[in-house]
Amino acid sequence: MRIKALTVRILKQLLNDKRTIALIVVAPIVVLSLVYYVLCGNSTEYTVGVVNAPKNFIEEIENTDDEDNTIKTKYVAQKDVENKIKKGETIAIVDMDDDFKNVKIYIDGTDNTEAKKVISLIKSAIISSSMDNSKENIENMKENLSELKDSVKDLSKLYPNMSSNLNLDDIDLDNMEFTETNFDTDYIYGDEDQSTFDNYAAPLVGIIVFFFVYLLSGINFLTERTSGTLEKLLSTPIKRSEIIIGYVLGFSILALVQTILITLFVVYGLGVTQVGNIGYVLIVNLLTSITALILGMLLSTLANGEFQFVQFIPIIILPQVFLCGLFKLTGVWEIIGRFIPLHYTTEALREVMLRGNGISYIAGDLLVLVGFSALFMILNIKLLKKQRDV
Repeated sequence: MRIKALTVRILKQLLNDKRTIALIVVAPIVVLSLVYYVLCGNSTEYTVGVVNAPKNFIEEIENTDDEDNTIKTKYVAQKDVENKIKKGETIAIVDMDDDFKNVKIYIDGTDNTEAKKVISLIKSAIISSSMDNSKENIENMKENLSELKDSVKDLSKLYPNMSSNLNLDDIDLDNMEFTETNFDTDYIYGDEDQSTFDNYAAPLVGIIVFFFVYLLSGINFLTERTSGTLEKLLSTPIKRSEIIIGYVLGFSILALVQTILITLFVVYGLGVTQVGNIGYVLIVNLLTSITALILGMLLSTLANGEFQFVQFIPIIILPQVFLCGLFKLTGVWEIIGRFIPLHYTTEALREVMLRGNGISYIAGDLLVLVGFSALFMILNIKLLKKQRDV
């Protein structure tokens, strides 16, 4: 009976907690739907630049039968090849002879998996259009040979000895061998031998830093509230902004240590690709940790206990993981992703770690992270005002 009474009490307590009910019923459906639509809902569109290529190649690659990937092309001047790829306007650029004998492919290998997929699509289109071109040439040769035979026959009537050394019937056009296409691939970013983990290591570093700092700050700030420490501070003349700044600076020291350890372990311990300045990586991760820290403090003020705080993870953290750019996003999901902090962390880390770019390429991302931190700081102060008024 005592066990039954305890069980009933717990169930009633859970049923009266609307947030828990929402977590059980709504959160799994929302997260699974998000995963499905992000990973399976849209086909991926790639832009391939063309310096020089036969018309039938362009038609072939734009009308690829691959339902999951679509290609659109744009003409690019030879002098702008590297610039177009570095700016992200194209993932690849091709330059080839009209007879398909020599093909040069410039590729952005930041994501090695995507790079290989695009190279495969390009080569498939080249081989297909080359075969079509060869068949057309053979048909033309057959037609010309037929006309030549007729001409020889006419001449042989006038000059019987002329065709004695001409063996036109021995020419076998159906089994003719053609020169194979010579492919030359130039990786502007990345490398052909880059591992799959390297493709995801840069964004994963930011995600891990964000997640653990979020837990660190949120749970610690929640403990400050539940233990009564924060209430005592609110009863003093200290300003709300001073309280938030003080907590942020205090937690930032722990967040800084954690960020440095994670970054150095991934780069030097695991040996992932790192072609940029390690200092820039630390700056990006530090700003990410500060954003996560303030967000954790903000959400902890909305929770009545650690269990409720953890409930924010599938609602706040998981969607960011799938929308930050860890996976290829298209359409509306790419637009939504621009409203979350981790998107800018991912972009900045890829620019530094995989592309070796400097501060000019990541300045915008860093400013946005600062903006998110300032926004969360203001919201924190507003929530503390309500708590003090109560």
